[in-house]
Amino acid sequence: MRVQVVDPPAFTPPYDRALCAALADAGAEVELVTSRFEYGPVAEPQDYSVTELFYSRSTRRRLRGQARRGLRLAEHVPGMRRLRAHALAADVVHLQWLSVPDLDRFLLPKHPRAFTVHYPLPASSSARARQRALLARMDAVIAHSEYAAADLRDLGLEPTRVHRVPHGAFEHLTRQAAGRPLPEELRDVEGPVILFFGLIRRYKGVDLLLEAFRELTDAELWIVGMPRMDLAPLRALAGRCRSTVRFVDRFITDPEIPAYFRRADVVVLPYREIEQSGVLYTALAFGKPIVASAVGGFTEVGERDRAVRLVPRGDRDALAAALGELLAEPEQREDLAAAARAAADGQYSWPAIAERTLDVYRGILPA
Repeated sequence: MRVQVVDPPAFTPPYDRALCAALADAGAEVELVTSRFEYGPVAEPQDYSVTELFYSRSTRRRLRGQARRGLRLAEHVPGMRRLRAHALAADVVHLQWLSVPDLDRFLLPKHPRAFTVHYPLPASSSARARQRALLARMDAVIAHSEYAAADLRDLGLEPTRVHRVPHGAFEHLTRQAAGRPLPEELRDVEGPVILFFGLIRRYKGVDLLLEAFRELTDAELWIVGMPRMDLAPLRALAGRCRSTVRFVDRFITDPEIPAYFRRADVVVLPYREIEQSGVLYTALAFGKPIVASAVGGFTEVGERDRAVRLVPRGDRDALAAALGELLAEPEQREDLAAAARAAADGQYSWPAIAERTLDVYRGILPA
């Protein structure tokens, strides 16, 4: 079976490349069709090919802001037209992201099409109608959790076209040959470390986390990732905390990731909304105790797999209590860590996900 996995803007290269490697290992002939990732190195292809079909001029020029958006928009339609011709070599086209969904639904390849929904569906009726118009053009729509699958069925999609295929644990990060050490200022930190990791955005609840951490003692909080918001209010909240808060406010490349997760005693995801997060599946792969808001697919991992300590969304006091309890009780941390390792080796392993994904493809191929 010839499969093209398509991510035009290279939004999720770790997921794309882990999926491609797993599908190739399961016997498919796989090509990743994407653009160049601009923020750091990505995993080398393992038995699959990579074609950078999109946004060559804007990535080469390293533009930012309005200039970058304008040039990307100008490049987008020609890129989608190239994809339609390029897809003639595939049996199945598996789309991960589309940059301009309202336009892209008219430019899709004519081959059997699957689409993975990585994001929460919008709340407004007009936005949901646009999503329905896009997803109705797919032969199969993949959700990472039953929560998301139910939302897709409620959107009006045919139930037979909606499939649950979990997100995979990023275990490839645990076996990198050339990992990098922590920054020098973090290497000699003693005592427990609570880690928030990933792009810093408003919906991820870092402000809530800082308020919850305010009265905790005998631990450090590390907020690690590229800011996509003004950090000044967060730094002001950090200044009111009784214990140390450290910011590493830049993009963290794959070779740097293991050092942060191995040092962390607890990983925290205080999100206000989400479907799934690669950070969660990185923490599972490293077998870390996890505290997360009971939102989206997080709830499923907490309730079904017992691999996440769930707290109500937006509840600062509950978050503070959960973090304080785990810091004080090593046995509870070890129980969560063991559940995380078991989940990563079970239904969230990439061989299991590849087989479920191939089953979806087989269901949409012509007889």
